[in-house]
Amino acid sequence: MSLDTKIGADVREAGRAPDRSRRSARIGGLSNVCSHGFLILWGVLVAFPLLWMVLTSFKSDQEIFASPWRLPSTLHFDNFVRAWTTAEIGRYFVDTTVVVIGGVGLTLLLSSMAAYILARYPFPGSRLIYYLFIAGMTFPVFLAIIPLFFVAKNLGMTNSLPGLVIIYSAYSLPFSVFFLTAFFRTLPDSLAEAASIDGCGHWGIFFRVMLPLAKPGLVSIGIFNVLGQWNQYLLPLVLEDDPKKYMLAQGLASLAVRQGYKSDWSALFAGLTISMIPVLIVYVVFQRQVRAGMTTGALK
Repeated sequence: MSLDTKIGADVREAGRAPDRSRRSARIGGLSNVCSHGFLILWGVLVAFPLLWMVLTSFKSDQEIFASPWRLPSTLHFDNFVRAWTTAEIGRYFVDTTVVVIGGVGLTLLLSSMAAYILARYPFPGSRLIYYLFIAGMTFPVFLAIIPLFFVAKNLGMTNSLPGLVIIYSAYSLPFSVFFLTAFFRTLPDSLAEAASIDGCGHWGIFFRVMLPLAKPGLVSIGIFNVLGQWNQYLLPLVLEDDPKKYMLAQGLASLAVRQGYKSDWSALFAGLTISMIPVLIVYVVFQRQVRAGMTTGALK
C-alpha cells in the first residue's frame, strides 16, 4: 500500500469516528428514554391502585359506587374509627404487631449468630450446614403445612402468639442466614483481631464490634422479614382458627366477607389502608439502609 493510499484510509477512518460516536450517543439516549419511560410506567401501575385505595377509604359507600374515580367530596374519618373498633381491625393490628416484632427480632438474633459463625469460623461440616440453609429457601411451605400443624398442635403452639413467633422465625431463617453470611464475609478481619488483642471474647467481638458493623445488612433483612411476616396469610390461617387471635391478613379476609354482606365498603377500604401504613413507613424510614445493605452484600 502506498503512502498516499494509507493516508487517505486514515482520513476516511477519522471521518467515520465522529459518525460512530454520534450514533452511539443517539442509541444511548434512546435507551435511557426507554428505560426511564418503563420505570415511570411501572411506578404508575404500582402507585395508582394504592392511591385509589387510600382516597376511597375517605369516601362514603354511596360515593364509592356513584363516583369511584373522583376525589372524595368530604373526608369521612369515621370510616377508620369504624374499621378499627367495629370491624376489630385494631385487635388484629395489635396482635400482628406483637407477632412481627417478636418474629423479626428472634429471626435477626438467630440468623446473625448463625451467619457470623458460618462466615468467620470455618469448621468441618460448615459448608453442609450453609447449603442446608440454602436448600430451606427452596422448600415450599405448602408441602410442610399439614405436618407442621400436627407438630404445632402437639406442642401446644396453635392459637398461640408465641407459637406463631417461633414458626415465623423458623421460616424466615434460611434466607436471612444466606443473606447475612455473605454480608459478614465482607467485614474486615482486622477489627475482630484488634478487639481480641484488647481482651474481648467471642461474645464481645460479636455483639460489640461485628454486629454494629453489620447494621446495614440487619436493617435490609429486617425489612424483608417485616414485609413477609406482616403479610403472612397461610401460616396463621392454618395455625390460628380462633377468631379472637386472627392475624391482620386473616382479619382483612374476614372483614371483606362480613363487610361485603353489610355493604360497608368504606370500612373495608379503611382497614386495607390501616394495614398498609406500617410497612410503608418502615420502608420509607429505612430505605437508605436497605440500599446500602444490598450493595455491600453484593460486593463480595
